[in-house]
Amino acid sequence: MGVIRIRHQSFFGTFRTTFGEIMSTTPTQVPSGPQRMTPSEAFVETMVARGVKTMFGIMGSAFMDAMDIFAPAGITLIPVVHEQGAGHMADGYARVSGRHGVVIGQNGPGISNCVTSIAAAFWAHSPVVIITPETGTMGMGLGGFQEANQLPMFQEFTKYQGHVNNPKRMAEYTGRVFDRAISEMGPTQLNIPRDYFYGEITCEIPAEQKIERGAGGENSLNEAAELLATAKFPVILSGGGVVMGDAVAECQALAERLGAPVVTGYLRNDAFPASHPLWAGPLGYQGSKAAMKLIAQADVVVALGSRMGPFGTLPQHGLDYWPKEAKIIQVEADHTNLGLVKKISVGICGDAKAAAKAITARLAGKALACDATKDARAKTIADEKAEWEKELDEWTHERDAYSLDMIEEAKGEKPFSGGEYLHPRQVLRELEKAMPKRVMVSTDIGNINSVANSYLRFDEPRSFFAPMSFGNCGYALPTIMGAKCAAPDRPAIAYAGDGAWAMSMVEIMTAVRHNIPVTAVVFHNRQWGAEKKNQVDFYNRRFVAGELESESFAGMAKAMGAEGIVVDKLEDVGAALKKAVDMQMNEGKTCVIEIMCTRELGDPFRRDALAKPVRLLDKYKDFV
Repeated sequence: MGVIRIRHQSFFGTFRTTFGEIMSTTPTQVPSGPQRMTPSEAFVETMVARGVKTMFGIMGSAFMDAMDIFAPAGITLIPVVHEQGAGHMADGYARVSGRHGVVIGQNGPGISNCVTSIAAAFWAHSPVVIITPETGTMGMGLGGFQEANQLPMFQEFTKYQGHVNNPKRMAEYTGRVFDRAISEMGPTQLNIPRDYFYGEITCEIPAEQKIERGAGGENSLNEAAELLATAKFPVILSGGGVVMGDAVAECQALAERLGAPVVTGYLRNDAFPASHPLWAGPLGYQGSKAAMKLIAQADVVVALGSRMGPFGTLPQHGLDYWPKEAKIIQVEADHTNLGLVKKISVGICGDAKAAAKAITARLAGKALACDATKDARAKTIADEKAEWEKELDEWTHERDAYSLDMIEEAKGEKPFSGGEYLHPRQVLRELEKAMPKRVMVSTDIGNINSVANSYLRFDEPRSFFAPMSFGNCGYALPTIMGAKCAAPDRPAIAYAGDGAWAMSMVEIMTAVRHNIPVTAVVFHNRQWGAEKKNQVDFYNRRFVAGELESESFAGMAKAMGAEGIVVDKLEDVGAALKKAVDMQMNEGKTCVIEIMCTRELGDPFRRDALAKPVRLLDKYKDFV
């Protein structure tokens, strides 16, 4: 089932059969016991033993001997346009499947192109394996073609780095990096000198090692239960560990026992079902005011599978909401995160699922202080949510003067067949209403995408993907493509602003070439919005390098073989999304929806990191 064969089959039918086969085919039988084989065969067979069926990257001579046997091993290499996109696709694949996402490329520049995407996967705790073939051993240190020291590049963004120092250890190191990616909950690197793929060795393919995590220490679990028994207004903060640990049901059971509102961590909107009455929405930048007002009342917070990162707990909407006097119970599988950001009262080093189940069991049959106020708390939760929803419905009051100028200009010229530039928040609300069931959404970094944090709600985990605190551009499209490969039966939608979109839109060609139908929503507001907001608030509207006038992104999509829709009327937003998703799911077509937005600017993205300018030299004294 090679890539060349894919190109000659029918468009959507190929996607259905190819990726359906990839996800369902039982791996070929792995040799047992010591066997005579080549290092390339040892490398490939070890991946087969780990269930690898899909890889992302660009072909290269550095690993061609192994690549030659990918197809008979049941592995498909999906070639991308740029290796950063391959890393993001591997990230999306891993975050949906819960299995390894694998990226590979040519030594030197092909590998260095992946650094940004591996960093994003690191902060998302994704089990991505980056395979980095490198210069041959006899050429190292001579400054040869595409030579680079590839381990230091990824040192900061990997949980483990394996370097094959002898061809006989190929299977050993390959197995270890795959196992460590799962056990360490993050990217790992397999570095292989290119000449080590060749020769003959005797080796045994190692079996996959699986780590079973427990609920945590008995003492800490008992302390947590005792603290919760006295809580009058408990709140649960559901983080990424709940998603990755398949712990949503256990989190829900604990919340229902306590009658506790559940807020989700920054960009972890899928960590609790939005349809549940105890759901309150996400914290962090452009998050839910309801969530913030509720957690501000907490006397005990259960941070379940959350490191409570600094950016995700900053004041927002004028609310300094983090409860200063609350007792915090933190459950983390990584003990180094316990108490790292926030002072905690109880730290539980354990699996989120097992810990939540164990705490709930300890509370069973007990009279809790919060029981007496459960009904009143339920009303408070419902009232805060209703007030926030009403505010979102009516939130079109941002009228930046610079933006108003653009609206008036647009109306005068009527550049979009009589349409208008649309207010981003109104657009996001209409998109929310039109979202299909079981949708997966990825968002890029940027002004409008961050505002979308208030409008994206999910009932199923492994549905929402963002570059987390690394905050890199060019993330959304390739990540949702990887997610689609892992779950071809689910609708897949990417959000991007025009700046970030331009960094990754070439992967539309990959989607078309290899039949990975997705839908992209591009908010075309002709600017770097988040940074321009800083220039408005801190630099007296001295706009430098923030303009992004461009041709039609829908037109570019059509030139790359996809469908394209331009939306310049609010009433057309929902219909456009439904049409694009229908084409994706029923016709196998990728579609780019270009939405012509005003230049309204939301809250400053980095209020915590900027200050009013001070100028000491006379030549700059007016620049304050």
